[in-house]
Amino acid sequence: MAGMTASAGESIAVLDRDSGVTQELCESIERLSGWLEKNEYRGYDTFDGLSSKVLRPLTFENPFLRILLQQGVRRFPFNLRPLLGVAKGHSTKGMGYLARGFIRLHQATGDQAWADKAEFALRWLIENRSKGYSGACWGNHFDYQSRVFFLPKGVPTIVWTSLIGHAFLDGYDHFKKEEYLQIAISACEHILHDLSRSSEGNGTCISYIPLQNSQVHNANVLGGSLLARTYFYTRNESYRALAQQAMQYTAQHQRPNGSWYYGEDASLHWVDNFHTAYVLDSFKYYADSTGDHRFDEQLKSGYEYWKRTFFLPEGLPRYYDKKTLPIDIQCSSQAIDTLVFFSSRDPESLSLAIKVAQWTIANMQDRSGYFYYRRYSAHLANKTPTLHWGQATMMCALSGLYKAMQPTGAQS
Repeated sequence: MAGMTASAGESIAVLDRDSGVTQELCESIERLSGWLEKNEYRGYDTFDGLSSKVLRPLTFENPFLRILLQQGVRRFPFNLRPLLGVAKGHSTKGMGYLARGFIRLHQATGDQAWADKAEFALRWLIENRSKGYSGACWGNHFDYQSRVFFLPKGVPTIVWTSLIGHAFLDGYDHFKKEEYLQIAISACEHILHDLSRSSEGNGTCISYIPLQNSQVHNANVLGGSLLARTYFYTRNESYRALAQQAMQYTAQHQRPNGSWYYGEDASLHWVDNFHTAYVLDSFKYYADSTGDHRFDEQLKSGYEYWKRTFFLPEGLPRYYDKKTLPIDIQCSSQAIDTLVFFSSRDPESLSLAIKVAQWTIANMQDRSGYFYYRRYSAHLANKTPTLHWGQATMMCALSGLYKAMQPTGAQS
């Protein structure tokens, strides 16, 4: 991808390497950055099976057969995509995570190369928004079939839009460019005007997608978190009000042990690592941005549940509340990111983040620099080079941990 060819190794190498952990992070980031550049910031996606030119026609566009193809490609222990005609692609969500990671590296190093990379990624996202909506929004670069809906290529999701919106707010914080704040505001307008809502008690659940009302906890509060953080800069009361209602909906569905189901529909009753972390991040963003601490007890109990449930002593991140395997790279990356985010509240979080990072680098990073999608055992790994799911999220997470380990890197 033109414009992102600066050498990462030089900018990392100039930093203090007295700490063995710091050196390990440096080397991992260097190798990952080199792989990303070599592959022009393209990769596969966990759910891109419907892009198969070979097998897609055999689904006859039947929802069950689409799920069978998509999940078969996703779950097969080896990468079938080259055989099935699925090409590597650019990912909007991936570029959002990369922008956040590059900003963090510029903050930690002062090297202009990282700033250039970050601004290129943000510019790419501006140019690759979904068209035809009330504001800035982003979706997949492939068709997606869930259990309850079909999502055509390019149709936005609140998860993609919210996480990318946070990248633009990071950009505004760091580069002080008004354009980046305006993109985040535009994304909030999309959430307000294009997504349906469901009210329950004093809470409101924002739909996952614009096509129908689909209720999922992490998606709902991620939308709320972007609204709340943008409210901090704009004081737009409509953003704060909907954010509070979204948080209320999910807060009132917290289970007695501190966890949340993925969603309240009976088919969505599971608890996993990284979706729980999304919820925790969102509640913290809400409190930090609005000064409203009404959900602090839910945040505290949820965070304590997450920490005691999803990590083994050596730093291995478990996938589900009742099951460790498969070990998924998204569980690693989001765990590191959330632990760093909570480091000002939890004095133990950075040490656990380091454990997770060290375990992941040792067990999930290929010699060529990229991170494996999943590991099923010590001897069996799915080594698919996913872009947003693995490489972009790990770049973001490792960069955040690296920044936090610098003398002025503590997270607020």
